[in-house]
Amino acid sequence: MERTALTREVSPALGQCELTAIMREPIDITRARAQHAAYEDALVACGCRVERVARAEAMPDSVFVEDTAVIVPEVAVITRPGAATRRGETEAVEESIRSRRSIRNIRAPGTLEGGDVLRIGRTVFVGQSTRSNKAGIEQLARILSPFGYKVVSVELRGCLHLKSAVSPVSENTLLIQRMWVDPRPFRPYECMDVDSTELHAANALRIGEHVIYPTAFPRTLERLAVRGLDVRPVDVSELAKAEGAVTCCSLILD
Repeated sequence: MERTALTREVSPALGQCELTAIMREPIDITRARAQHAAYEDALVACGCRVERVARAEAMPDSVFVEDTAVIVPEVAVITRPGAATRRGETEAVEESIRSRRSIRNIRAPGTLEGGDVLRIGRTVFVGQSTRSNKAGIEQLARILSPFGYKVVSVELRGCLHLKSAVSPVSENTLLIQRMWVDPRPFRPYECMDVDSTELHAANALRIGEHVIYPTAFPRTLERLAVRGLDVRPVDVSELAKAEGAVTCCSLILD
């Protein structure tokens, strides 16, 4: 099955990004762009055709393209980011998707960011975060229910997005940071804990049988490798200073 990964170039304004749960640090834009290019190479190695959305140099967070849309085989939902400064990011993404999917949109007063949305089969878990509110989650449920999807709202504590706290690494296994999310909503899936010394280690990007994963968390990476998973390590340390992670930087279309 051919997959397309939509990505977006690192903005020179990345240092002015929105931050919610971490302290601001200087970001080396040249290094961030090199890391992003290596991330795109990893996507290709995992069987994706990479297509870049039009650049947005004045939009600091635009590299985090995942937040602008929720895509299922039947429809694409263009989000309304909870950070008001990010709402201009969605227009170019919508244009890139329009020829591939029917489009729906989250409307005010709803807010929703794709980093809060975790789909496993016909169940769509959505984090209740500072970026995704009740109205946005309810709109997503109304859009997706005619296609047979069940939307489950999940409480978070202390992190930016749901996928900061939990993400799939195989068909039946989720990588989880229990400090930030209760595992009970994710039954009957197996929840694999991150290493206790690696707070931000729960974000992994599963593409088919491959798992793209940050080099910053070697102990959790080793746990994944011991499971026999095909782990593709990438350095995203500069993007992490902007609260970015491996799921954030692409939109995967099957």
